[in-house]
Amino acid sequence: MHSFLEIQPEVKKTLADGKPVVALESTIISHGMPYPQNIKTALEVEEIVRKNGAVPATIAIFNGKCHAGLNKEQLEYFASAKDVWKVSLRDIPYVVSKKLYGATTVAATMRIAAMAGIKIFATGGIGGVHRNANETMDISADLTEMEQTSVAVVSAGIKSILDISLTLEYLETKGISVVTVGQDEFPSFYSSKSGFKSPLRLDTVEEIAAMINTKWQLGLTGAVLVANPVPSAQEIAADEMETYIQQALNAAEEKKISGKDVTPFLLKYIADHTKGESLEANIALIKNNAKLGGELAVAYAKHQH
Repeated sequence: MHSFLEIQPEVKKTLADGKPVVALESTIISHGMPYPQNIKTALEVEEIVRKNGAVPATIAIFNGKCHAGLNKEQLEYFASAKDVWKVSLRDIPYVVSKKLYGATTVAATMRIAAMAGIKIFATGGIGGVHRNANETMDISADLTEMEQTSVAVVSAGIKSILDISLTLEYLETKGISVVTVGQDEFPSFYSSKSGFKSPLRLDTVEEIAAMINTKWQLGLTGAVLVANPVPSAQEIAADEMETYIQQALNAAEEKKISGKDVTPFLLKYIADHTKGESLEANIALIKNNAKLGGELAVAYAKHQH
């Protein structure tokens, strides 16, 4: 397996020393936001992880290897290149064997993080059960990956373009612990509100680290989803967002957009139609999750000594 894995020297040393590392995904960079905001955000997110006591490891695929940890030039390439694959779990063997450039989704990032021995991962929002999944069967591989890969995922909840209710049901079926930080209501990505009660609530990083450690010490495999509400100053009201989401979904249907192209299309449509307000919220919540990811990695590392 390790012949297909390249761990950046700083990340490798930090892991070997039992010190905190936070995995970051690259789909946000290549497919989640426009240039130059994407490279600016990627560098700032890495810096936030460092400021909170951990080493960042942005994950991507190129030169026939899964890379844990990118340098500035590599980040810049993923931010500006046009031919980067959006890689979920099923695509990894193809993209690696063809030596293509691949930006990793939540599912692919989790798997590569686990291969590298990284236990904490910060992202924007996770994929889930799509609206109309009863007709399309469109359920993100992020969920099945969370069932089997023991990495804690810090996100601002489930992307609000999805069916949050069904996604929470699916997570419960698969035995994936879902905990919201500091509030009873589950957040909905752009908004701290969703109308759904969170399955669990914890108020401190130490409590969350203890719960994650306990889960894995008990021999229970799989992720813990840590839902971290977007800061109130940058959030967009859930009902206001819903109007834009419906418009975006209708536009996607008219253009017959399907599969892995749906999410990038919807996010771009919403950003274009909210005068960039949704992009600002997206950047704010990613930074907020990077901060919590760094703190959580530090708190979790204490349990390992």
